Amino acid sequence: MKQSVFLGTLAATTLFAGMALAQGTSTLDTVKARGELNCGVNTGLVGFAAPDASGNWQGFDVALCKAVAGAIFGDASKVVYIPTTSSDRFEQLTSGKIDFLIRNTTWTFSRDTDLNMDFVGVNYYDGQGFMVRKDLGVSSAKELNGATICIQTGTTTELNLADYFKANNMTYTAVPIETNAEGEQQYLAGACDAYTTDASGLAATRAAFADPENHIILPEIISKEPLGPAVRHGDSAWGDVIRWTMNALVAAEEFGITSANIEELATSSQNPEIQRLLGTSDNLGAMIGLDADWAKNAIKASGNYGEIFAATIGESTPIGLARGLNAQWTQGGLLYTPPFR
Repeated sequence: MKQSVFLGTLAATTLFAGMALAQGTSTLDTVKARGELNCGVNTGLVGFAAPDASGNWQGFDVALCKAVAGAIFGDASKVVYIPTTSSDRFEQLTSGKIDFLIRNTTWTFSRDTDLNMDFVGVNYYDGQGFMVRKDLGVSSAKELNGATICIQTGTTTELNLADYFKANNMTYTAVPIETNAEGEQQYLAGACDAYTTDASGLAATRAAFADPENHIILPEIISKEPLGPAVRHGDSAWGDVIRWTMNALVAAEEFGITSANIEELATSSQNPEIQRLLGTSDNLGAMIGLDADWAKNAIKASGNYGEIFAATIGESTPIGLARGLNAQWTQGGLLYTPPFR
């Protein structure tokens, strides 16, 4: 759905969400009654969440929005994409303006406990890095003493940056930015020597440059950044819907279920876990308020986790990310989903 759609409906949906929260209506019931999902995404990060030339949102995080809509409605298009900044994303969630947040957001202690949010999993394991222009002549972050560094406010990167420079007895001057688009503009204009954010975000930002070959991402990764979707604290039933939809995409890759063979496997597979996942035996959907084929519809939205990764941010895309930690547990990565039973 185009970005412009949310502008005309945001006031009404915000009022609807606020009334529902006040009356104790479940988020799933609210979303079903509204007829569409309000998904909080990035303001624009190519590969993760950004509108294309036609205004249609695409990307790795967007695919989870589509999967959740598919699970609930059997129609992946029933999503309103609501751009959120690093500073307003949490208020958008806690106030009910969005149903869940999937915006390159790091799961941390304080966010999970102090900001009235519940993270329901990790969809991308990341870490903070640095990008510089090749002609700066820098090959290590430890050569950035005295540098000016563009950094988004309201993010975990601020504290990580301060800690890293302090630990290495270095100084820096921060150039605060609000959005990735502003960071890209400031960096390219020479307002800062380096840009720091999640390494995946740096790769996505560089891919959008006219001359990506003239910019390098330094080898140091200075933090753990487990990125994942979040729901409002205490909204556990809705959290189950998001968590198990994401798990379904991961499990589908593990079991070899793809967008090309899913219909065949739904009728022919003798694997009990595939049968449960695709709704041909038992009825796991009923346990979370969804139809029996909820997971099948979620997977059909954009494919399994591996297909989504390859199509949006993988090595064959301009972003060029390797699976690394985001490979299946059977392939040396950290992706591991609990059993569907």
